[in-house]
Amino acid sequence: LEVTGMPRKLFDHELEELVREMTDLGNTVDDRFEKTIECLRTVDIEKAKYVAEHDHEIDRKEHKTEILCLNLIALQQPIATCLKILTDIEREGDQCADVCEILSTGQVYGNSLIVSKIIQMMEAARDMFRRAMDVFISRDVEEAKDICASDDYVDNLFSKVILEISSTIAQSSNVMGDVDLLLITKY
Repeated sequence: LEVTGMPRKLFDHELEELVREMTDLGNTVDDRFEKTIECLRTVDIEKAKYVAEHDHEIDRKEHKTEILCLNLIALQQPIATCLKILTDIEREGDQCADVCEILSTGQVYGNSLIVSKIIQMMEAARDMFRRAMDVFISRDVEEAKDICASDDYVDNLFSKVILEISSTIAQSSNVMGDVDLLLITKY
């Protein structure tokens, strides 16, 4: 069997390479997620600077994987889906960098109830991200449905955190820190 003149074996090999590259990118972003949560929990400015300043590594990996997708896209339509997923994975890395940039330059104070809720929300989002990466490999439709359903939990936490920050911001002695928390929550 040939796919548009390319032997099927070569196509399968390139498709496996694409999955490996996307998995590697997902693992890199997952690591940034973990570091971002640690930075928020400990207000580790040096680690936050590292995450914020090394976003280009994720961008480079995304570009390399995008080229693999484009090389395969003409051969099989489902590859187009990988391009969309790839963009979403890279965006997660950008958001970790954004959070860490705020932590390294802003006025966020750790150990508050709001920060702990933000961490809880980020841990739930990271869990969804990791599970989604696993589903990308396994193609487990039921698990994918469960992941979608768990988004309500993150949405509820998001709403609670926004309301709590909004209700305290007028009386706050650290308004800029509260604004930073709003931005972190958004990311």
